[in-house]
Amino acid sequence: MYHPRFCGNHYEMGRKLGNIFRKNKAQFPIKLDPFQINHGKKCGKLLKKHFPEAAEEIQGVTDAIKYDNNIFTSWLMCMGSCLDIENEDCVEVRGCTAFSFTHIDQIYHARDNDLPPFLKEMSKSIYYKPQNGNSFILNTSSFINGEEGMNNCGLVAAMTFVLPKLDEIKPGINSVFLVRYILEKCKTVDEGIRVLRELPIASSCNIILTDKTGEMVVAECNPLNIHFRYPEKNKNGERFIITVNHFTSKEMWKHDASDRNVYFSEDRYQTVYNALMSIDSSNGVKLAKNILSGKHGFICQYDKKLNFNTIWSSVFDISNNKIYRAEGNPSRTKFREDIRFSKIDK
Repeated sequence: MYHPRFCGNHYEMGRKLGNIFRKNKAQFPIKLDPFQINHGKKCGKLLKKHFPEAAEEIQGVTDAIKYDNNIFTSWLMCMGSCLDIENEDCVEVRGCTAFSFTHIDQIYHARDNDLPPFLKEMSKSIYYKPQNGNSFILNTSSFINGEEGMNNCGLVAAMTFVLPKLDEIKPGINSVFLVRYILEKCKTVDEGIRVLRELPIASSCNIILTDKTGEMVVAECNPLNIHFRYPEKNKNGERFIITVNHFTSKEMWKHDASDRNVYFSEDRYQTVYNALMSIDSSNGVKLAKNILSGKHGFICQYDKKLNFNTIWSSVFDISNNKIYRAEGNPSRTKFREDIRFSKIDK
């Protein structure tokens, strides 16, 4: 993974990233069909309205690399929601298992990020310190938007993909920009919930939020409805919540185009559920690492024939302001602490 640091105003942060792309001769052979272009442009206008700072950052990138801003923005706004409206097999399917839990009065969040292996080489863990916003670490297989992160207020936000019904994809903010928005602008789970109620949402997704007080929620999101799912308790009275790649709540099943077992999502859910229902460790970080590594059952052990893998895993020790990340499949890659986070203003 790359580990860039961006500070200052959004346009200049975007130009800095764009200059990195230009220096490394990055290529962006973006191919969008008419639906994507139309959908992306509408979403881009909403991004500019609701999250103008992100739009300025995109502008900085495209100015630096001299790329058409509308096409580039449309491409970013289609991530996590749609790739090809004419071909359901071309929807950008992602895996991922995310969960939060309390243990011995400590609060944790953990996540496996499962994607096609080619995305490993371009994945990034970005340190952001924007003007007039929270500082945060954003982990992403893209840039500007992201799949997960933790900010200086101790708020963790992460997304998991849900296969959308194609007629329910609407102009709005996609899941990976929702994560970025919440990390930059919110301090608590309650603030994140308010944001999700207010912003237009582009497609089906799960957003899991956890904060330093121990509040946690999974927002099962769709352009037509949002259902908030709250934590369960294990036999010790400790709370936990899990999200994978389908809607867990029956209320949202009608908005889920999958068989609710995307890349063994039901198996992954049960692995985490069983481990957290009967916690057998006194160390929450170690427990999270062991779950993510497959020591409690299937979670990251994909067959090579699937061309799909866990390309990074993260453990957020929220109570102690620490982040650990395995930059590769955690069954074969060691977790290391991200020492940049200790330098973020708390």
